[in-house]
Amino acid sequence: MKMSFSTKAFAMLLSAGLVAGCSSTGENMEEGTYGSDVAAIDQDGGSTVYGGADGSGVSASELTDDERRAAQEQAEQEALRDITTFYFDFDTSEIKPDARDVLVAHARYLADNPRQQVRLEGHADERGTKEYNLALGERRANAVQRFLIVNGASRGQIETVSYGEEKPAVRGSTESAWAQNRRVELVFQ
Repeated sequence: MKMSFSTKAFAMLLSAGLVAGCSSTGENMEEGTYGSDVAAIDQDGGSTVYGGADGSGVSASELTDDERRAAQEQAEQEALRDITTFYFDFDTSEIKPDARDVLVAHARYLADNPRQQVRLEGHADERGTKEYNLALGERRANAVQRFLIVNGASRGQIETVSYGEEKPAVRGSTESAWAQNRRVELVFQ
């Protein structure tokens, strides 16, 4: 195969760049150090994060299986608590099954933090009279309140309010808009 002079020159430049890029920086490192304050993996296969200049930190390889499970469960509970809006079907205040685990996580959080306060804001879509929708929003907020109390929260931590149809999340007269407006929002204070 015949190569032109410019192709050969390009290949030589590329090779020289590759060699230069792979060469050492000349920095001397002691054996066992990583060159930064974070080690990706320690000798036992667990990750280590160093927090200070003294090299102290937390190593995952030093955690017991029970501690790892507890940390994982705590992270999952915190992730569940990021969900603060719960939706309802038309003309009902029954809590949906898929919301129950999230509400249990909120109830546990409230039980573990007795000074924490939460306001439950009940909402309804625009169908029905204003009075009916205020009552429906209140029934929804009260249903969530009862669920939280049964699962460990204190009645004194919870305030309920109904806005009925007055504060829609989405404007419009479509089924999609109505579905997003039939809700209870948890507002932590």
